[in-house]
Formats: sequence, structure tokens, C-alpha cells
Amino acid sequence: MKTYTNTGSKDTRSGFGDGLTELGKTNENVVALCADLIGSLKMDEFKANHPERFFQVGIAEANMISLAAGMTIGGKIPFTGTFANFSTGRVYDQIRQSVAYSDKNVKICASHAGLTLGEDGATHQILEDIGLMKMLPGMTVINTCDYNQTKAATIAIAEHHGPVYLRFGRPKVANFTEANQKFEIGKALHLVDGTDVTIVATGHLVWEALEAAKVLNEKGISAEVINIHTIKPLDDEAIIKSVTKTGCIVTAEEHNFLGGLGESVARVLAINKPTPQEFVATNDTFGESGTPEQLMEKYGLNSNAIVKAVETVIKRK
Repeated sequence: MKTYTNTGSKDTRSGFGDGLTELGKTNENVVALCADLIGSLKMDEFKANHPERFFQVGIAEANMISLAAGMTIGGKIPFTGTFANFSTGRVYDQIRQSVAYSDKNVKICASHAGLTLGEDGATHQILEDIGLMKMLPGMTVINTCDYNQTKAATIAIAEHHGPVYLRFGRPKVANFTEANQKFEIGKALHLVDGTDVTIVATGHLVWEALEAAKVLNEKGISAEVINIHTIKPLDDEAIIKSVTKTGCIVTAEEHNFLGGLGESVARVLAINKPTPQEFVATNDTFGESGTPEQLMEKYGLNSNAIVKAVETVIKRK
């Protein structure tokens, strides 16, 4: 089976920061807004290079979204930056009314998503944001897996007209995708060929899916692994094609199983090709304080959990 190498763990939020820095040099319409978290969002370099295009809004996230929506009227491409919890749950009304309903060209860039925010605990973690954002008409939802992919996605969404939710994280994770990749919105990435089970994963769980595939291969189970970086629009064709071959599927995400990638996949399967499915996700719960590793283990969001889910779903074929 095809294997991947971690070229050096990096945080995905730094991929966003470096992508934004590059955009600042190549696209004069790109502006950046931050809600008092410049360092956490890695927006320092953009601010230093383009102070006239950077706006420190302070701890006023709703105002930040409203300002961003207004800036699009003059042709600007605003990138907003704060934690995922504050980028969505705190400002949902502003996003719905001023961005999504009005089809404004705002890029909502959200760091510290999921459980891997870690020690800050449940009040700062969010496990519902994908569901919130994918339900908004016209909203594109992207959840990247490593530094390289996050940088590429940041650059790509500037060329996409319409509202985008870009979700990434805090911890250093395996960096294994191509450095100079072209990011295609809505196009799943086929990572590993397999015949016994399909594993579709998003975000930090993509690397865990690859690690699980290696373990499964040693057990004589051939797992197909697909990287779903765009949750909306979902690559229905890639999913249907894969399960037609394998006959069962596991979805893996750092998000509540209600409203996340797994539910989107289940809808596709229910309409087109009913298939046994198991979910690797949090089970209708809030998070808590702990290291990212401790939390991923406790809530069953790692390669071991994926292996167990595969063994379960294969029995249902």
C-alpha cells in the first residue's frame, strides 16, 4: 500500500498565516481583520507588511464580521481571524444575515477548532461549527489536514467568489501533503487504494486514517483512504465510487457526529447507495481541558478508534 512521510510536524494555523502573507504580496484587494488574536492566528507578518490593509477589531467578533461584509462592497476580499468558537457560535447571526444571505465575499478563517485546542477547555473548543456553517446556503466549508494544505487552501479561497469557512487548528501535526500543491475546492483527494473498506477523513483525522490503514494492512484488511478537505460542496462522486468497490465506509472527524462530515456522507449514501457506515467523531458532547493527545484518546479520535470502527463496519457488510 502507498505510505506517506511526515516531513516535519507543523501547526495548521501557521499554514494559514503563511498563505495570508503570500496573498498580501500578490493580491492588493486582500485585507485582514483580527479579533485581538494576531499571534494565535499567525497574522503578524501580514500586519507588518501591510498595516494599511490590517484591521485590529479587538474583542468584538460580531463587529468584525459586519465590517468584513461591508468591505466586500468596495471590492475588497476580507479574511477574518479568531478562534473557531468565536468565528461561528458567537457571531452566527451576523454571518447568516450579513454574509451568507447577502452572498458577501468574506473568508471566515477559524483557528483552534475541535478538541485539540487543548487545555483552554470546553468554553473555547467547538465541536459544532461544521454543522453550523454547512447549513448556511452558499457557504463553502473547508477543513484542512496539515500545514501545506492549509497554506494552499488559504491562497485558493481568495480566488473563489462567495463566503468561505476555513477551519484549522492549534497543535503541531504531521505535514505530509505536497508543498506546492494546487488546492481544488470540492475535490476529494484519493490517498490510498483499498478494496475492503473506505475511510473518509477530514482535518487532523486524515493522518490518523493513514496510520490506521497501515495497521489494518498488517491485519490483512485493505483500506481505501480519502482526504475530504471540502465538506461543502462535498465530492459525492468520489464517495460513491469508492463504496461501490469496498461495500462499507468509516467517516473520521474532530467534530460532533451530529452535523459533521459523517452526516453529510450518510446523506449521500442514503440517496445514492445505502452502505454500512461507522462514525469516528465525538458523541453529542462538549469537550474538556487536557492535552490534545489526552483528549483525542479519551474521545476516540485517533488511529486506534478508526481501526476499531473499520473492524465493526466490515462485519456489517
